Formats: sequence, structure tokens, C-alpha cells
Amino acid sequence: MVEESSVPIAEKETLPASAFPGESKRSVRIKESLQVLGLTLLAALVLRTFVIEAFRIPTSSMSKTLLVGDFLLVNKVIYGATSPRTIPFTDIPLPHFSLPGVRRPTIGDVIVFVFPGYPDQQEAVENASYVKRCIGTPGDTILIQDKMVFVNGRELLFPRHAVVNPVSVTPRGVADNSIFPRGSSFNRDNYGPLIVPKKGDIIVLTAETLGQWKVFIEREGHEVEETRQGGVMVDGELVDRYTVEKNYYFVMGDNRDDSLDSRFWGYVADDLIVGKVMMAYWSWDDSNSDGGILTQIRWDRIGMMVH
Repeated sequence: MVEESSVPIAEKETLPASAFPGESKRSVRIKESLQVLGLTLLAALVLRTFVIEAFRIPTSSMSKTLLVGDFLLVNKVIYGATSPRTIPFTDIPLPHFSLPGVRRPTIGDVIVFVFPGYPDQQEAVENASYVKRCIGTPGDTILIQDKMVFVNGRELLFPRHAVVNPVSVTPRGVADNSIFPRGSSFNRDNYGPLIVPKKGDIIVLTAETLGQWKVFIEREGHEVEETRQGGVMVDGELVDRYTVEKNYYFVMGDNRDDSLDSRFWGYVADDLIVGKVMMAYWSWDDSNSDGGILTQIRWDRIGMMVH
């Protein structure tokens, strides 16, 4: 019978950091600090990409709901956050994906989106984020009569802090060449009716309608050209209609007489929408410099919820 040894087994000692060959306590601390910093930056990047992001208001197009110098927190979860479309600080495109959202934008939401570009631009301007109010959702009919907005025949009241000059009105039928779509008789004060495209809509394509829809279809990822006989080719195939592949939104600034919005450059595709504005967490008035730094802070707007 083999007897159990009575000699105790020595416990393995844990060597101090300085006991590892070629590695000092200082280098270990630096390595640990770098690991913590890396994890912190990664967590911040994930939060910024998929949960919440900060934006600053640079123009007066949303006055007086939002003022120049307001710093906003934007909820990116509610509509479904998307991964970055480009490598940070470059225009190099990346494959991107979207997470499921809680709901889609509704009329009245103040939203942040990637600027889709002017009517003759095929690509969205990735480094330009705009803030506007959602006025129309997919399938809605937009009509503006003497600056009053009607959606599906119902009047949409002005937002509480909207800025509108009711005296200066451009009459209906006086065309503005800067207004979308080009060639219409619309102007900023009398506009439409215009139907906001939705996924599945059928667009009839002819030589006459191609001017309105060419860039729209190209933005959805297709090649479009007109034949010598007046027909329309999409991706090399002769067609007379096109099926819309995305949902779109119509947006306007609350400063109705000083806002470049959907009236001028068209619709916002759902995959360009970044999130819903929640609140102003800080506000800074650069124009008020006479009284010192403290007078430049708009104390009454800090923590203000945006509606």
C-alpha cells in the first residue's frame, strides 16, 4: 500500500511584475493604462456610432427652435443606427449595415441626416450633417399654399418657435429655378402638390420625365441614360418604368424663409437618416462677446428638450 506523502506541496509563488525578465513595473503600468485607454476609446466609438452622438448647430435654418451655437444630443437608436459609411476623416467608402430601429421618423420629428446632395449630385455628402424637421413621410402628398403647409390635405401647424414672414409671399405660378424639381412652377412659398416617394412606387420613365428622375435613380445605385430614339436605359436595359427601392422623407427648416431644405434639393432617403434630436446639452453665443465668457453661455438652453 502506497502511503500518502506527508511532505506538504509548496504553493506556487506569484512573482512581482519586476521579476519578469526585461519588464519593469513602470512598463507594466504603461501597458495596463494603454489597455484601459483602448477599451475606453472603443466603448466611446461604439456609443457614438450606434447609440448617441453630439452635433453643433452651424446655421440659422432651424431658428428659433434651434440657435446657432446649440450643441445637441441625437438619439441614433430610435430609427436604427448605421455603421460608418466611410473611414473616419476620409472619403474612402466602407461596407455598412443598419440595426433595427424602434420606429421610423414621423411628421414633426427634428432629425439629423446626411445631406443627400443638390439635385445634380449623385453622391450624398458624407461629411455634411443637416438638421431639419420632418414634414412628409413616404407616400405623403405635400402642398404649400402661401407658406402654410398641408400634408395629405390637412393643415400642418407651424412649430411653436418657427420664424415666418407672412407679408412677403411669392405668388403661385411664379417659378423659381432653384426649386426642386427643376422645371416645375413651384417656389418656396407656393409649392406642390408633390408626392413623397415610397418603396414599391412605380415611376413612369419617358424622355419628358427623365430629367426629374435620372439623379434619383442613380442615387439608388443604377446607371441611367437616354437613347437616341428618346427611350430610357436603366443598367443597360430599355425600360419605361422604374420601381422605387427606398423610402423617402420631406424635410423643412423652422426658419421657413431662410432654409435650404427639401424644397430646394429634394428627398432624404431612409438610409441617410442619422437620428432624432433629443436635447441641447450646451449652448454658446459667439456673437455676444462684450460681457465676457460667462455671458456667451445661454444658460436657459442647457438641458432643453427639443420638440
